[in-house]
Amino acid sequence: MVESKRQGIIVYLHSLKHSKMLRKFGNVHYVSKRLKYVVLYCDMSQIEKTMDKISSYSYVKKVEPSYKPFLKLEFESKLDKAKEYDYKIGI
Repeated sequence: MVESKRQGIIVYLHSLKHSKMLRKFGNVHYVSKRLKYVVLYCDMSQIEKTMDKISSYSYVKKVEPSYKPFLKLEFESKLDKAKEYDYKIGI
């Protein structure tokens, strides 16, 4: 089985009544009842076509892509010189 790259889509709705209809576009990961949005995952190659199709529905307020696949997730730690001195002394 080949692992395909996925990307999230955040869909803001007027009413949550229609949230089940979004299952045909991909995997529904999360539904926020208070803020009325759905997080949906689909193939990265189909993201533009899927977003255009979803935004054409009348019950959808706004559609935004998730930028997580494009973010750098490796972080560097930079120690402060004063703290580094305190660690060497043992305070």
